[in-house]
Amino acid sequence: MVHKHRYAHPVSDVTQNAMTIDELARRTGMTVRNIRAHQSRGLVSAPEVRGRTGYYGDEHVARIELIREMQAEGLNLAAIRRMLEGAGDSSSEILDFTRALRAPFENEEPEILSVGEIAERWGADEDPAPETLARAEKLGVMRDLGEGRYEVISPRLMRAGGELAQLGVSPRVALDVVENVRRHAQGVSRTFIDLFIREIWEPFEAAGRPEEDWPKVVDALERLRPLASDALLAIFQVAMSEATEQAFARTLQRDRRDGERSSRRGKRRRR
Repeated sequence: MVHKHRYAHPVSDVTQNAMTIDELARRTGMTVRNIRAHQSRGLVSAPEVRGRTGYYGDEHVARIELIREMQAEGLNLAAIRRMLEGAGDSSSEILDFTRALRAPFENEEPEILSVGEIAERWGADEDPAPETLARAEKLGVMRDLGEGRYEVISPRLMRAGGELAQLGVSPRVALDVVENVRRHAQGVSRTFIDLFIREIWEPFEAAGRPEEDWPKVVDALERLRPLASDALLAIFQVAMSEATEQAFARTLQRDRRDGERSSRRGKRRRR
């Protein structure tokens, strides 16, 4: 759950809960040096100066906490600054949206396997060649962790590879299939993302990103995930049935033509 920070006007908060930079550092657990660095980057507003002393308020605490949440989500300070500039009171909603963007499409826990275990999953008698592993990594199937260990990004895809191996399909041919399917999947993905941007994001952007509409945008993005999966699976099942029927129809037609030619050749020989 994201805390809804609000970057209020500095005068009221600072007046009610004034603290020096040392007190701000103690309250937030951040060093004075880092607070000053955030100020120089424009991430934290300047204090209210009274005499020669700068005073900070609760809104500075909220901003520092928000920056930390964004860093925990993997954003660097440059990206955080771009998000906060012009975000105003909707900065926490932007963080919600960023989390939705970065969330995995489907919750599938990766597996850590040794090279030998990968070979076993693929039904191979020997360890896969380095170039095979490198190609699998390039396709995003796995990630090299070093010392002969690999993180399998999609165990489901690994199981599919094992099933293909039982059918007599080599890892090289299986990766050919993965590469081909991935290429088509990227096109399908772009179709749904383009749909989201055109129908949801661009109207929201044109309206000035109203704060009250941020939850609707995040909800639309989250609902798009299962919708895209369901639509793709349904269309694939129809397309697979049609392709299977057409392929076997062509095969049967070819066999019939071959049979007719053989029959004609046999008749000519008998003559």
